[in-house]
Amino acid sequence: MNLPKRKPTRLVDYDYSSEGAYFITICTHNRKNLFSNIVGAIHESPENKLNSNGKIVDYYINKLNDRFELKVDKYIIMPNHIHLIVVIEKNERSIRESTLQKRALISKAMGYLKMNVSRDIHKNGYSKNIWQRSFHDHIIRDEKDYLKIWNYIDTNPQKWSDDCFYTE
Repeated sequence: MNLPKRKPTRLVDYDYSSEGAYFITICTHNRKNLFSNIVGAIHESPENKLNSNGKIVDYYINKLNDRFELKVDKYIIMPNHIHLIVVIEKNERSIRESTLQKRALISKAMGYLKMNVSRDIHKNGYSKNIWQRSFHDHIIRDEKDYLKIWNYIDTNPQKWSDDCFYTE
């Protein structure tokens, strides 16, 4: 069977270890609601309640700051996806490491996150795939773009039923 060739998800010739801010979205496999529940009516400011899987995701997102030369500036863990703003600031160590590494810093960090979350959730008895393949990224261009994304992440639970990732 001839399967369609998969489109590259990254900008060609862009160094994803470069200084700057990145908006990252990672979805669960088949958009299965695994991480949280949105409770409360829209007009009551719904709350995003993490379940035990969501708490595992939260733990590993917070480990990214210590493990990699980057900073998770903002994030939200939704029922079936996560959004992050990741900032890479150049310093001597990150410049030296970016020339030595074969995989870009963003890819390494997201791989670490997905691998460890999957391992821990599987330890708790869930045997199916956790994540869809790869992740979506957007290079944040300027302060206006950054603030728009920050607001989007901040208000994501309130707009859950209108979200493109929404499933019941």
